Amino acid sequence: MKISIPREIKNNEFRVAITPAGVRELVEAGHEVTVETSAGEGSGISDADYVTQGATIAADAASTWASAEMVVKVKEPIEAEYGYFRKDLVLFTYLHLAAEPELTKALLAAGTTAIAYETVQGATGGLPLLAPMSEVAGRLSAIVGAATLLKPAGGMGALVPGVPGTRPSNVVVLGGGVAGTNAISVAVGLGADVTVLDTNLQRLKELDALYAGRIKTAASNSLEIERACLAADMVIGSVLIPGAKAPKLVSLDLVSRMKPGSVLVDIAVDQGGCFEGSKPTTHADPTFAVHGSVYYCVANMPGAVPQTSTMALTNATMRYVKLLASKGWKDALGRDAGLAHGLNTHQGLLTNEAVGLAHGMEFVTVESALH
Repeated sequence: MKISIPREIKNNEFRVAITPAGVRELVEAGHEVTVETSAGEGSGISDADYVTQGATIAADAASTWASAEMVVKVKEPIEAEYGYFRKDLVLFTYLHLAAEPELTKALLAAGTTAIAYETVQGATGGLPLLAPMSEVAGRLSAIVGAATLLKPAGGMGALVPGVPGTRPSNVVVLGGGVAGTNAISVAVGLGADVTVLDTNLQRLKELDALYAGRIKTAASNSLEIERACLAADMVIGSVLIPGAKAPKLVSLDLVSRMKPGSVLVDIAVDQGGCFEGSKPTTHADPTFAVHGSVYYCVANMPGAVPQTSTMALTNATMRYVKLLASKGWKDALGRDAGLAHGLNTHQGLLTNEAVGLAHGMEFVTVESALH
């Protein structure tokens, strides 16, 4: 198969969808790999590193996309890339279509077969291609939240761990999944007073046992969310419904009653956000003020640490890239039911129910699309 890796062009996105080790594996299996020039530079990988392992370097994006039977990316394509879509192309990347109506329409109009990292399921459940970036975003959320609490960044001017004789910051984590668990880990490590809310009581029991009294837990409902947010210095939103828009758990009215200078970090913003008023921001301009609080809503948080995130992501994706390349997309999806859940569009058909409901579009089952 002819596989192409374009350079990511989203604002401050420095990750790349393959490492030199991945190139070697694919070339040794008989596939052709084309990498757009400079695609790996942000992750510390040179064109020469790729060439040494058998890749061909393409001069620009147009030739990179045009030569491909399958394009493997990191982030969802932006408008400047829509013109590269075509009917005989397989696209394997993060898509987040429930929050991207125009991208959804463009893929359907082109007839592209698009497989989304974030809806691929593991053999025993879970989201194996979302998990590594959720780990990175979760850990980053506490770090960027702590930085945003500083007065020059617009926050209230609090040091998260405090010092002897002062109180540590009160950090609330909404959601105890992969991202939330990693946010808790770093927030506890920073010395914060941490409260986590989740609807899954079993998960709360596990977290309580893990931290042995170092965190507080509460069953998530509107009253508990209100109480927690009113007392919070920082709120980290890490709620996920796979493939669907995130639920709005914190209203603008509630934000208006929170502490002045409090910080809200929305990890779920690439799925629409779990705070009312959330809108995607960039690493170049990451925050904005809402009712005296500060929102941090960068939609590609792991892009800030590409040397970590590129390795973590490709560790997870390469198994599936090799399967798609060796078996072809249809046979690969037929062999791996979890990978089949990743199919979002094919030949003008939408195959993800959550995306269809989000945009009021007709959808079909993956099975009907495959057959």
